[in-house]
Amino acid sequence: MSSRDTALGGRILKVDHAGEQGAVNIYRAQILAARFTAPALVPQLREFKSHEERHRAVFATELQRRGVRRCRSYWLCGIGGWMLGLVTGLLGRHAIAATTVAVERVVLRHLEAQLRELAGRDEAAVAAIAQIVDEERQHQDQSAAHLEPGRFWSRLLSPVVAASTESVIWLGMRL
Repeated sequence: MSSRDTALGGRILKVDHAGEQGAVNIYRAQILAARFTAPALVPQLREFKSHEERHRAVFATELQRRGVRRCRSYWLCGIGGWMLGLVTGLLGRHAIAATTVAVERVVLRHLEAQLRELAGRDEAAVAAIAQIVDEERQHQDQSAAHLEPGRFWSRLLSPVVAASTESVIWLGMRL
């Protein structure tokens, strides 16, 4: 494994770690708001948040093992995630579900691309990323079950949230 491969793996893991901070805060804020707007979703949101906290810890452990500092976008992701979670949580069940589906669709596409790119180049990074893929897919699939095709929130939020998520990932890879 070359130092270039290790550097790429470290950079990807830093961005993934920051993204998990954003996800934890999306769910944290959605739980706060959903207690009033969609109380039936709160147990599921708590479960998703616990998964994201574990994912964040997986990436933090690997970054620490490598002696790599977290991404400069870590706090930006956290604040942005909390704001997105609060707004969508206040908008109710469909907005919460549409947000999760949009975020996870982008995240899964990136994780799968990362696994392909790092295979044979940085197996420790591959192992860390592979640990979380199934739960991210579960979040997407379970949230999609709450959506009704063509609903307002799906049509409005999906492209906005997806573009925002892509932008944060792009920015994180460059910081």
